[in-house]
Formats: sequence, C-alpha cells, structure tokens
Amino acid sequence: MQTMKAAVQAGPQGLQIQQVPVPTPGVDEVLVRVRACGLNRADIGMAAGHAHGSQGGPGTMLGMEWAGEVVDFGAGVTGFARGERVMGSGRAAFAEYTVADKGRVMPLPSSTMSFEQAATLPMALQTMHDALVTNGQLQAGDAVLIQGASSGVGLMGLQIARLMGAGLVIGTSTTPARRERLKDFGAQLALDSSDASWPQQALDATGGQGVNLIVDQLSGAQANQNMRASAVKARIVNVGRLAGTRAEFDFDLHALKRLHYIGVTFRTRSVDEVRELNRRMRADLGEALAAGRLALPIDRTFAFDDAAQALAHMARNAHFGKVVLTLA
Repeated sequence: MQTMKAAVQAGPQGLQIQQVPVPTPGVDEVLVRVRACGLNRADIGMAAGHAHGSQGGPGTMLGMEWAGEVVDFGAGVTGFARGERVMGSGRAAFAEYTVADKGRVMPLPSSTMSFEQAATLPMALQTMHDALVTNGQLQAGDAVLIQGASSGVGLMGLQIARLMGAGLVIGTSTTPARRERLKDFGAQLALDSSDASWPQQALDATGGQGVNLIVDQLSGAQANQNMRASAVKARIVNVGRLAGTRAEFDFDLHALKRLHYIGVTFRTRSVDEVRELNRRMRADLGEALAAGRLALPIDRTFAFDDAAQALAHMARNAHFGKVVLTLA
C-alpha cells in the first residue's frame, strides 16, 4: 500500500505529520499531487480538535485548499488531463496527495502562476463570490462593506466587489497598518471595527443612506453595529464569527430597516450545490483571474513539515493575506 505524508489531528497533541494511505479517486473525483496548500481560519479550530458537524476530532486529516498536478481521476470525470496544473478545495488538503470532487477542481488561471499563488485562491474566490453575488445580490452602484477585510478572504471580497460594479467599497480592520493597505485591494474607505463610531462613519460616507451590502466575517457584538450601518432593505451575509457566535440582537432595528440577514456555510451544502457555486464563480471571475486582476498577497510560506508552526503564525493574527504550505 502506497503511503504519503499528511497533517492529521492527533488529539491533545494537535496537528501532527503522519504517514497515511494515498487516497483513491471515486467515480467523480480527481486525485492530485499537492504542491502547495493555503491555510484558512477553520484549519486552526480543526487542528485543535474542534469539530464542525461530522468533521473534526482525532484522526481527521486537515486542510481545505490546494494547488498541484492531476495524477488520476474517476470514470465520471472529463475535461482534465494527467499532469495538468490545477487548484481546488475539499477536505484533507494538507497532504502529498488529495482527492476532490470534479466540480471543485479548476485549471490554474495562467501558465505563469505559481502553485503557491494558486493555493491562495480557491476558498477566497468561492466564499466571496457566493457571499457577494449569489447571496448578497450585489447590484451595480451598491455601497459594500467587508468586515474583517485584511484576511485573505476579505481582500478577495474587496476585489470582487469592485470587479462586479460596486459603488463605494469599505473594508474594516482593527490595525492601522492593515487599514492603510486595504486601498491597494479596492477599498475606498477603511474603518476600524473596534471604534464604536464606525457605523456612523459608514452612514456619513454614504450620505446618510447606509450600506447596501455587508459581508460579515466577525458577527458577535458587530451584528447590531452592522444593522446600524445598513441602508433600508440592505443585505447582511453572515460568513464568519471571529468576534463570537453569541450576542444580543436588536430585532426592532432589524425590522425597522427591513434587512435581509443571510447565513452561509459550506458545511451543509450538497455536492451539487458546491458544484453550482463553483460554476457560477468561474463564469463570473474566470476572465479576470486569467488576466491577473484578482490576486492575494502571500504573507509567509512554510515547509509542509512545519504546518503546526504555520497554523500558530496564523493564530497570532499578525499576518496580512495568506499563509501557505509548500511541498516539493
């Protein structure tokens, strides 16, 4: 039996690099030789053993996004060639080989893109296109605010908002240096979400009308602040809960502004739903990706064997952009 290195949740020890069997692709799956992996916030919780639904716990292989080369594929897969350079998402991405559903795999946007750069893209593209366009119903000229904009996903959200025709694009970050850098990724206004006056600043910037669409990666106590900053009939898409999963909620304000408050996650989507999500994203963003108009900065790269250190670096929240693991 052929084995490979993989990052595995090892109980109280956290993440460990272990030898596990190389996976075999199912009928609709692609087997990929992984060359680089992108880290995401959810990986920190998974490494600590915090399960998400049926996922998590000892023995769980970690990782959500990758870039590499096609090795093999199932009988139901068409359109890919062995040796083709691809990127994608799915479980058990932190490994020398991974399998993913055919609908979550896409060719690298250009022949010159590195595996490291490609590994930063899949989750950010999928998450923010789904939040802004599909669920947020972004319309040309909308004022858009991205909460937690200095993360990799947040930076991609700023870029997608501009690309898809938003008017005023606002990003938030609690760090002055990061707020300064948001303008390089499409933000026309950067606000400090730890400043209680930020909703009024957003209202002032929109002539008192409020923001039409908020993508919230924070939640917690920011939920009411978001509603204060919103326009009547605005859309708030709850993507993340970095500021907490519980807080008081002003139901009267929610009703007064007739807000659409939408929750999204990948954890309860079917295979067909994820395939459609990716199809829509590629249709809208494929041309811009190929032209290099959508890209994320790499904060730091780590060797695969140093995956635990990479997660610790991300957990310190001192990074800007993406943290990447590399494999030979």
